[in-house]
Amino acid sequence: MYQISFQPVGRRGQCPVDKSLLDCARETGVGISSICGGAGTCYACKIQVLEGKVSVPTSHELEAFSPQELANGWRLACQTYPASDLKLHVPPESMTTTQRLQVEGVEVGVPLDPPVHAYRVEMTPPSLSDLQADADRLLEALHQQHRLRCRKVDIDVLRDLSPRLRSWDWQALVSVRDDEVVAVGPVTSRQLGLAVDLGTTKIAAYLIDLSNGRTLAAKGMMNPQISYGEDIITRISRAMGPPPEGKLRTVVVDALNQLAGELCAEVSASKEEIVEAVVVGNTVMHHLLLGLPVAQLASSPFAPAIRQALDIKSRDAGLHIAPGAYLHLLPNIAGFVGADHVAMLLATGVAQAKGVTIAMDIGTNTEVSIIDDGVITSASCASGPAFEGGHIKHGMRAASGAIERVRVTKSGIQYQTIDGVSPVGICGSGVLDILAQLYLAGVLDEGGRMLANHPRVRSNQEQQCEFVLVSEREREGRPAIVFTQHDVRELQLAKAAMRAGIQVLLEAKGRIEEEIEEVIIAGAFGSYIDVSSAVTVGMLPSLPLERFRQVGNAAGMGAKLALISASKRTEAKALASWVNYVELATAPDFMQTFIQASYLGHYRLANGKRKEID
Repeated sequence: MYQISFQPVGRRGQCPVDKSLLDCARETGVGISSICGGAGTCYACKIQVLEGKVSVPTSHELEAFSPQELANGWRLACQTYPASDLKLHVPPESMTTTQRLQVEGVEVGVPLDPPVHAYRVEMTPPSLSDLQADADRLLEALHQQHRLRCRKVDIDVLRDLSPRLRSWDWQALVSVRDDEVVAVGPVTSRQLGLAVDLGTTKIAAYLIDLSNGRTLAAKGMMNPQISYGEDIITRISRAMGPPPEGKLRTVVVDALNQLAGELCAEVSASKEEIVEAVVVGNTVMHHLLLGLPVAQLASSPFAPAIRQALDIKSRDAGLHIAPGAYLHLLPNIAGFVGADHVAMLLATGVAQAKGVTIAMDIGTNTEVSIIDDGVITSASCASGPAFEGGHIKHGMRAASGAIERVRVTKSGIQYQTIDGVSPVGICGSGVLDILAQLYLAGVLDEGGRMLANHPRVRSNQEQQCEFVLVSEREREGRPAIVFTQHDVRELQLAKAAMRAGIQVLLEAKGRIEEEIEEVIIAGAFGSYIDVSSAVTVGMLPSLPLERFRQVGNAAGMGAKLALISASKRTEAKALASWVNYVELATAPDFMQTFIQASYLGHYRLANGKRKEID
């Protein structure tokens, strides 16, 4: 029996010499993709051996990897057996959806320096000879016992202060922000913080212990504003008309309060123990949350109401946490590049990168930055919801039964669903795989036209071609799960927006694709994709795969950093002020670049022209 360590998920387990690393991973609770069921033909279970000895490469592995990749430790988990204790790296694209969600929670180390500090105080009760006011008594105790000159008590804290101090026998834990008391609780209370990534499609929230910086609980949910429009332009239109004014703000505030309550319930805490909150989101989400006007964001020059960082009382945003708690919002960059992108730049540390780096947060609205020797230039790409399952005939969110990995082989179709259950639809990583696989199989030409050259291609009622992933017979009489010509066109538009955005930024800096040293991919969808599929369809530049790094929900990680570190807030403000913003629509040759970027395959772009490469 050998000891196997799986990174970055931090799981360890024992594995006998006669059991593959794939089987060992499953028994250890590490979800590794395996579309072909362990036959070694789908190449979905790629891992890297960091330490230790393993079996010699099989014929399947010799086909899957170059000699250099094998020398660097890359193997197929289903074909590899341990020969000693091992330390393995499982890349995000090899993980099942459940496991990838764990990667998004990886902590980022930073010296603890929260804006709110807690102080335990003991006071003598008032008497006929000591008629000092309760608030003054509290402030004096802070000064005498902690040498802290605190000048004021929040009005909502003051409203409940007198009965609470008496019920706690004049002992309390006092939360102080700058020179203000923002919360007073029993001495047993905790100091908690709430960090939120408010996305157009999804909301991710984290409950943090401010005394040590640890994440106590994390939870996500769909943004309820989706019912008023899947993209931010539609949301702006709805905010300017029906539904009733303020409805979009109300539903998202209710969602944040719900998340805060559920997170606290997980750790048996009270929402009043949350003494600070940080929210990041794109500029439209930021404005809708605060009730700021958004009409100006829908027309040129797309100017936001405010760019700078804000500190407001959480109650003014409708959040039900500690009475005097503040809500901090990181600065925006431009009309469609917001605080979530600043948070991503903060979490990844790209401002310190040498050479040329591309950092992109993929979502319904994709933000892209080029970092060229520390100079940051950003743009916004209207990628739409297609890569999150939206506008796709059988598209769905990443939930149980969603097809998440696909391979088209000579013998048929291989696919993997989330949780390994019967398929019910296709999620974002699945549609990207399908697009790439159909192109590689010759079912799609470079222009995205579906050809009737495969037994699974048929005509639908609209007389369009569609590819049958799971037939009616395979679903025991239920409707087939298909991928249509219309789906292809939706994905081409989405991926063209991203690729064109990258190209415009490169040309703005006088750079070419070959000079890119690293591409950092953030966002929930960005965590799930198979990068090789994204390169195959031309969504990402044709670069060696080792130049790509998937970092999960970096915006959420940046929000957490800003929650626990005042210096990181200062850094975020500096980052936002350094960024140069490029409006894609005004860039030279943008439309020609966009059209050329809609093609499938490997190619280089330059000045609105496309050159195919091998």
